[in-house]
Amino acid sequence: MLQTALPLLLTYLTYLGAGIALLVVFSVIYAWVTPIDELKLIREGCTAAALSYGGALIGFSLTIASSAWHVNRLEYFLIWGLLAMIAQIAVHLVLGRCIKGLPQALIENNIAVGSFAGAVSLAVGIINAGALS
Repeated sequence: MLQTALPLLLTYLTYLGAGIALLVVFSVIYAWVTPIDELKLIREGCTAAALSYGGALIGFSLTIASSAWHVNRLEYFLIWGLLAMIAQIAVHLVLGRCIKGLPQALIENNIAVGSFAGAVSLAVGIINAGALS
């Protein structure tokens, strides 16, 4: 039994570890690319920043989850993770162009703008995840 379960456990731990590492890398890059310090705003209780940042994290994670589900090789899993990062960062950059004053709106805790930004990130993540199937 252990001989059968051990390879599955190692595969699980490998994908779990790689997925968490991708999430951490995405979080760092996303925070670096965005013009405001979302984490600081979140620590200060800014709901709008939390909604925006959280939507990006969930949208990214959906693609990672779909990749783990559909892809049978770790290299492809990592490649899809990188593509998901690019997609989510591009969403934020495009939103910044479409929603005039997006960074300031998040700083001012504009819940409507934060919710919309998070929802768009989530929607793109769902489409990206679905594209893997």
